[in-house]
Amino acid sequence: MLSRLFAPKVKVSAHCDLPCGVYDPAQARIEAESVKAVQEKMAGNDDPHFQARATVIKEQRAELAKHHVSVLWSDYFKAPHFEKYPELHQLVNDTLKALSAAKASTDPATGQKALDYIEQISKIFWETKQA
Repeated sequence: MLSRLFAPKVKVSAHCDLPCGVYDPAQARIEAESVKAVQEKMAGNDDPHFQARATVIKEQRAELAKHHVSVLWSDYFKAPHFEKYPELHQLVNDTLKALSAAKASTDPATGQKALDYIEQISKIFWETKQA
């Protein structure tokens, strides 16, 4: 009797963890923009305390960007997307590698490279949302 009482009344389904609308590559872009901004600030300040704090922040933001890209890859993009965009697997891998490079570097060019890759993912993401 209790099992019937607590049984779901309505069944729903979605191609991702929740009905779409919760995923957005902007989250990765914002974190990657922070990485690049910190890299630029590090170039203009040689105070060792500032450098240490900036390094921690840069590395945290790079990890957050990697997380957001990984979530898009694992939770949002599905087989039909990979069929339509066969470059998507490699693009995600390149993006994650670029974010790792930016995490390890103080050169803003590495941050920009990661942003460029995220922009490519964003373009594909929004094309899939139109379909």
